[in-house]
Amino acid sequence: MVSTLIASIALAAWLYLLMFNKGFWRLTEHDERFVPEGATAPEGAHVIAIVPARDEAEVIDASLASLLKQDFPGRFEVVLVDDDSTDGTGDVARAAAAKLGAADRLTVLKSGGPTDGWTGKIAAMHRGFDYVRSLPKQPDFVLFCDADIAFESHVLARLVAGASARGAVLSSLMVKLRCESPAEKWFIPAFIFFFQKLYPFRAVNDPECHIAGAAGGVMLVRPEALARAGALPAIRDALIDDCALGALMKKQGPIWLGLTDDVRSLRPYPHFADIERMVTRSAYAQLDYSPLKLAGAVVGMCLVYLAPPLIVVLAESPARDIALVAWLIMAQAYMPSLRFYGLSRARAFALPLIAACYTWFTAVSAWRHMRGRGGEWKGRYQAPA
Repeated sequence: MVSTLIASIALAAWLYLLMFNKGFWRLTEHDERFVPEGATAPEGAHVIAIVPARDEAEVIDASLASLLKQDFPGRFEVVLVDDDSTDGTGDVARAAAAKLGAADRLTVLKSGGPTDGWTGKIAAMHRGFDYVRSLPKQPDFVLFCDADIAFESHVLARLVAGASARGAVLSSLMVKLRCESPAEKWFIPAFIFFFQKLYPFRAVNDPECHIAGAAGGVMLVRPEALARAGALPAIRDALIDDCALGALMKKQGPIWLGLTDDVRSLRPYPHFADIERMVTRSAYAQLDYSPLKLAGAVVGMCLVYLAPPLIVVLAESPARDIALVAWLIMAQAYMPSLRFYGLSRARAFALPLIAACYTWFTAVSAWRHMRGRGGEWKGRYQAPA
């Protein structure tokens, strides 16, 4: 009787997610459909990219080159904020720009790191945005982007064209993460799946819906709207900076978030431990550092993801039949994410095990936070005490 009840709860949860969570699993929001037919980037548009970079000497050459090679009809410059790097990131960036004959389009600013109450990335973004706001001529857009990603040459023009046509105050792209090592192939598609379940892109893009979010790798904003919203000080302590910025900007006007195949991450996650570090940095922040929400999340993950296969193996009908349907729906919902990364759909049936690992990551994130080691990123522990 108990197993039948649990299986029924799991099935109801998956039916709800499949039918009433804005079709998050279908991956329909993509930058190929961002630009309305016939729209182009305005001639003479002015964009300044702000790139916070901390110890990114290994990848900044490739990342910066992809930015400076953008095929953009207007004026485009890059401001790199060297966030207290110790590996010569700023010098590598200057050399990369000089090699391309674009030294005049790169400005390197120094940042001494965050002050109390600020997270490191937002402090660096604020340093860059303050500099932009001090310029005599303001750009039409500011592009916040990570230092460990590479752009195809048409991306900026597409972003500006779509944002201009839609009147968007924030346009963001979910960077295509590396998916080459065994660890990446098992865990990266699930990371995208879980993110879209929490922040369904169609809901984010719906002006009538309260759900807001963004992806921190690529965020094109209108500077006047950001300044009007209080700028970066308004979210200075946010560990999940992109979603905090999305919520801030949605109060100012339309925002848009979508997938892309044309911006890719240069950062590898070759081992399980690398995936664990990526997730544990901010997983507990997603739960507002609440032990009650943590307990609810663990129970929910066990019910929705782990219970169906366990009941299929251990219980009898009708519980087994109900659980099998729930597991099949779960796998079907996950298959588009696997296809997006070019992986076999058969991997979808392993989602319960992957979800168990993500549940463990969340518990570890909470444990580290309670020990004062939360929000770790390159030697900084940034989660609030």
